[in-house]
Parts: sequence; structure tokens; C-alpha cells
Amino acid sequence: MVTVLRSIALFVLAAVAEIGGAWLVWQGVREHRGLLWMGAGVVALGIYGFVATLQPDANFGRILAAYGGVFVAGSLAWAMAVDGFRPDRFDVVGAAICLLGVGVIMYGPRAA
Repeated sequence: MVTVLRSIALFVLAAVAEIGGAWLVWQGVREHRGLLWMGAGVVALGIYGFVATLQPDANFGRILAAYGGVFVAGSLAWAMAVDGFRPDRFDVVGAAICLLGVGVIMYGPRAA
């Protein structure tokens, strides 16, 4: 159980770093906030890449595939918290399906 909780915490940290980094780059370019915003975004994206390596599972493809579902749900949550986005029911259902997929990919029982 501790391993699963650690993995979930790492997925959340990775999502904050990647989505936050992409948002900072977006702000720097699209909102003309400048190089400091873009540079901070690049640093955050690098942190995301490092955090992904800390997952307890050793399979890169599995980690990245599962993280895709976390990214979908996290992006909607970020948009709600930071940009005032209001998801519709299809956004919510789609994010829930993605998170269910994360659970199956990462935490489904496997033969040793």
C-alpha cells in the first residue's frame, strides 16, 4: 500500500511539474510575459522528466502510458484552478475513464 501511495504522490508531483511548466511556457509566449516565464517553464518540465524516473515500476513505457491518464485529469484540474475553466460532463467522464486506465495499467495484479 505504501508503494501505491508513493506512486500516486509521484504522479501528482509529475503532473504539477509538467502541466505547470507547459503553462509557464504558454504564458511566456502566448501572453507575452517574457523569457523568465519561459525559462521557469523549461526548468519545471525538466523536473517532470526527473520525477518520472522515481516511480517504483521499472518499465518506462508503462509509466509514461499511465501518466498520460494523470496528465488528462490533471490538465483539467489545473485549468479549473488556474484559468477558471468549467469542465462539462464529458470532460469529467473522460478524465474519470483516464484515471481508471491509470489504475489498471499501474496497479492491476501481475504474475511475478
